[in-house]
Amino acid sequence: MDNIRKYFPLLSSEQLDRFERLMPLYEDWNSKINVISRKDFLHFYQRHVLHSMAIAKVVEFKNGTEILDLGTGGGFPGIPLAIMFPQVQFTLIDGIAKKIKVVNDVVEKLELKNINAQQMRVENLNASFDFIVSRAVTDLPMFYHWSKNKIKKKNFNYIRNGVLYLKGGDLAEDVIFFGKKARLYPIKNYFDEEFFESKFVIHF
Repeated sequence: MDNIRKYFPLLSSEQLDRFERLMPLYEDWNSKINVISRKDFLHFYQRHVLHSMAIAKVVEFKNGTEILDLGTGGGFPGIPLAIMFPQVQFTLIDGIAKKIKVVNDVVEKLELKNINAQQMRVENLNASFDFIVSRAVTDLPMFYHWSKNKIKKKNFNYIRNGVLYLKGGDLAEDVIFFGKKARLYPIKNYFDEEFFESKFVIHF
């Protein structure tokens, strides 16, 4: 939580309270089903919450923006971003029912009114969004195939509508695939921790 306060000093007391309540909620669920790996859970705020919020360093979404978290898993990056942007509407989808059960429980307990979470495949989703966010659920060419027809044409944020994708490691093949259509934002420019050294937000 110290890093949340450090990098996002303007959060309200209500937002900070919700962030603080996240860990015990996931800890309880993790004791029942494996939502987050046991090893990663020791670094819950850094590797899940703060990592998700790197997107908020790339763009401060305007009120009324509609965002899809595709393959949300246990609710990342969607839930931290929904806490960060209470006037932005988030749709979180995943094909695994037990993960959406966790998400809906967390959403209910935190009283997040700006999240709609459903178990479904993206090809069955009949809607379009200003942005699609995700954390490395598949290779980028496949993700592009899933998401290319779900983006609204009209832009009103500071960056153009599209995908904001959290990914680490060697991005050479991804850069070749997208060429100049993608922009890479190194997360190390925003957060000092070594974990973020080779991680990026990719916008395309």
